[in-house]
Amino acid sequence: MVLAMLFIGVAMVTSVAHYHALVALHRPLGIGILILAVLRMINRWRSLPPELPSDLPGWQRQAAHASHILLYGLMLALPLVGWAMLSAAGYPIGIAGSVVLPPILPRDPALYTWLRPLHTVLAYTLFGIILAHLGAALMHGLIRRDGVLGSMALRLTASKTP
Repeated sequence: MVLAMLFIGVAMVTSVAHYHALVALHRPLGIGILILAVLRMINRWRSLPPELPSDLPGWQRQAAHASHILLYGLMLALPLVGWAMLSAAGYPIGIAGSVVLPPILPRDPALYTWLRPLHTVLAYTLFGIILAHLGAALMHGLIRRDGVLGSMALRLTASKTP
């Protein structure tokens, strides 16, 4: 969903012909991501992630920890900044049919002009962090072969008993 959202966002700012259809996808998808990110964080606090390999250098441990904090922070911040931006612009945030979210900020054009580029910078930052995370996952899977990629991937065979 996050990758789809990033690509929809890029398409929105480059397409005049499809802008309204893309916005109609972008807004509810952002709220969906916000809800799922909160649920994921609750799950993450309740069940700790697997330990990293013991031979992993300290700087890589710190980078992994920092990237997770950034990923979760950005998955929360981007939808909230988008919601705040649209609230400051006075635009309704329709979710489905007649369901409209309440504004979280008062209408303020100056605040909107500050939040709009912030939303863009945060989106590009999230895209960069996702690429770095993907690169690290591939390094663990293809070069180190230390089981980290396997612990991240969905294991369909793990639930089967012999």
